[in-house]
This record gives sequence, structure tokens and C-alpha cells, in this order.
Amino acid sequence: MLFADLFFLFLFLPLCLTAYFSSKNVKWRNLVLIVFSLVFYAWGEPFYVLLLILSVVINYLLGRVIGSPSASQTKKKAAVLGAVITDLALLGVFKYSGFLVENLNLILPVDLPVPAIRLPIGISFYTFQAISYVVDVYWERTEMQKSFWKFLLYISMFPQLIAGPIVRYTDIAAEIDERHASVDDIYAGMIRVICGLAKKVVIANSLSTVVEGIFAGPMTLLAAWTGAAVFALQVYFDFSGYSDFAIGLGRIFGFHFNENFNYPFVSTTIGEFWQRWHISLGSFFRDYLLMIPIFGKRRGYLNLFIVWFCTGLWHGASWNFILWGVYFGLFILAESLIGKKKLKRVPRPLMHIYTKLVLIVGFGIFYFEDIGALGTFFGGLVGVGGLYNKLTMNVIVNNCFLIAAAILLSLPVLSYLRRKLPAESRTLVICESVCCVVLLFLSATMLVNATNNPFLYFRW
Repeated sequence: MLFADLFFLFLFLPLCLTAYFSSKNVKWRNLVLIVFSLVFYAWGEPFYVLLLILSVVINYLLGRVIGSPSASQTKKKAAVLGAVITDLALLGVFKYSGFLVENLNLILPVDLPVPAIRLPIGISFYTFQAISYVVDVYWERTEMQKSFWKFLLYISMFPQLIAGPIVRYTDIAAEIDERHASVDDIYAGMIRVICGLAKKVVIANSLSTVVEGIFAGPMTLLAAWTGAAVFALQVYFDFSGYSDFAIGLGRIFGFHFNENFNYPFVSTTIGEFWQRWHISLGSFFRDYLLMIPIFGKRRGYLNLFIVWFCTGLWHGASWNFILWGVYFGLFILAESLIGKKKLKRVPRPLMHIYTKLVLIVGFGIFYFEDIGALGTFFGGLVGVGGLYNKLTMNVIVNNCFLIAAAILLSLPVLSYLRRKLPAESRTLVICESVCCVVLLFLSATMLVNATNNPFLYFRW
């Protein structure tokens, strides 16, 4: 089931909210969320909901062993290794087995049948949540969850189940046991949900048409740079829109998820960009992979390479994603070698130009999964296909206001204007409410003729 869908918006969600707020206490509200979450996932994945439950059972049981006071350290270490290996094995089989066999067929003189396994939606996200839980219990950052149903709620909660953010158990453990959604929480959550929906339906979907139009023509210099830049905006509004929707829904239910995006395009370095983009994934790799000693001791450069190789591979089973991860890893390595003090001496306009150019090339690598098409894109970046053509110019001119609006809204302009008004300003409340009604109506209208609106990250 999709958030950007009229069935979800006007039937599933109202039924869920009615059942949730009609429940007397947190125990029954948790049960409501579990039932609706499993229905939400099973709606599009009737078989793979069993895989989700299997993952929950394995990590719950091994988590009990890890957190048991009577278990020996050896037994706890075996349990955490077993949990992590099992989680990664399930992810590997369903996400990477076809990619692995294809490459074995290319390298070795064999012709193995390539398994056609459909990727379970959200497996990359809920697998990392499960890993963060068992590792945190092992490191004694949190106590084990004794209730299977509460642990099932943590893993399966539908607002963040299929495309994040990756929620740490430590962040919501107390709210699973006891929470209260105030009127302010519900209002703020509704605002966030509608804004997230509009980001996806009104902006990201419209930008996707622009990207397709630009890349449909010859790969000229203008097409390569402009197409990749617009695609970067599309991914931002698509993914941050989903995160806004998830965070807003969580707020309505009384959960406070951490932010996942913080205006990444204002960054002046690549390192800063990745501190602002998909924050939950970056913090996961930082806390659970970057800081783990390799071969007995911590090796900074090797760990950095592993983190960015894994970051690329996590996004998809394709060489362009691995190249994309290593590409950004090299720039972060270069920035760390230069040092923050030296980088701060460079004029900010030059740093902005440097960062945007690197990002545009990076998002181009992310877009082209076919290596041949990626090579053509690289050629376009240096003008191999010519400077420009009328088709690209027409697409850009016809959508110049949309692109300009997307650029403006990707910056903290509205946030700045909002801060200028008092937090309890009647004018602010009225303006927000009116704007949200308009955005909801516009989004619903655009969804009427839409047959499929998957979020981009569902593909990876």
C-alpha cells in the first residue's frame, strides 16, 4: 500500500485513526497499530509479510538471549552474531542474489540461472532497524524488549516500515510503553503529513516528467547537467516527502521520530551534505559500521571505504550504485585530508559551486543503472554529444517555473519566514491551515488520474 494513494488517504488512514483514538489505553492502541501495519504491508506483499514476521521472531528471540542476565558473554556474542548474520543473509538473498549470479556468469565460464526474486518492499529498512536493536542490546545501550508484541510493533509500524526513516529502538522505547498525542502533536503531524504528500505528488512527480523529457533526447552538455540537477531535486522531494509523511504520522500517534533531512542543498562540503541527507542511514553506518574495529583495530581509511561501499550497495544491486558510493566516499576522504580549517578559508561561493557540481555528477551516476547509458552521460558532461538541442531547451523553458519553485522550496526559505512569526501567531495558524487544505485538494486531484505513485526508494 502506498501513502500517495486515494485509498490509503481517504479510507485506510481514517479507519486506522478512528480505531486508534477509540482505544482506551496504550495496550489496545499498540494492537491497533500492529493490525493495521500488517494489513498495510500485506496489501502489496501478501507473501513477504511472513518474511517480515520471521525477521521479527528471530531478532526477538536472539534479543532475549543477548539481554538475559544469566547468559554468558560467549552466548551473548554468539546470539548477536547469529542475529546480524541472519538479517544480512535474508537481505542478501532477496536483494543481491540475482546481481551476484549475473556477475559470476560474466567472470567465470559458467551459465548459472539468474534467480528472479522480487525485492520485498522495505526489507533494507526493517533489516537495519532489527540490527540496530540487537547490537544496542549487546552493547547495553538499551534493555531487551520482553514483549514480543511491542517488538513486533517497533519493527512493523507502518508509517516508517517501507521507506524509513530508520528508527532506533532506543529513540521510541519509552513511547511504545506510554505515550500521549496532544492537540499540538496532532496538528503538527497533520501539517507534516500534508506537506510530505504535496512534496511527493505535486513536486516530485512533476519533476520526474521533466527528467524523463530531458534524458529522452540527445545527451548534450545541457541535457547531462540539467537532467542530473533536476533529478537531484526529484529524489530530494520524493524521499524527504516520504520522511515528512512518516514523521507526521508518527507524531499523530504520539511517536517522535528523528529528522531525516535538514535542507541538504545548503551544504558547502560533501561531508556536510551527507550529515543533512538521509540522516538515519548515515548515523546507522557511523554508529554500527564505521566505529567497529577491522582486523583487531580501527582503521580509518579502510573503515571509510567499507562504509561508502556498503552505502552504495545498500541503495541497489547494481554497479552504478557501488560506483556512486565510492565516488562520494573519495570526496569525503579528500575533504578529511584537507581538513575543515583549510576548507573554511575557501570563499563560500566557491565551496557552494564545488559542492553542487559534485552532487550533480553523483546523482547522474545514481540515475543511470545501465553502464552503457552511464558512459554516455559521462560523455555528455564534457560535451561529447554537443552543447544543447531544441528538445532539451523546450523541456527546460516549459518547466522553468516548476524548476525554480523546486529550487526555492529545497532551501530553508519557508522555515525562515515561519520563524519570523510568533509560534502561537493566529496569522500563522490560519495561513498554514489554508495552505494545507489547498495542498491536500491539489494532491488528491492529481492522484485521481495517477495509476501508480511509488516512492523512488521503493525501487532500491
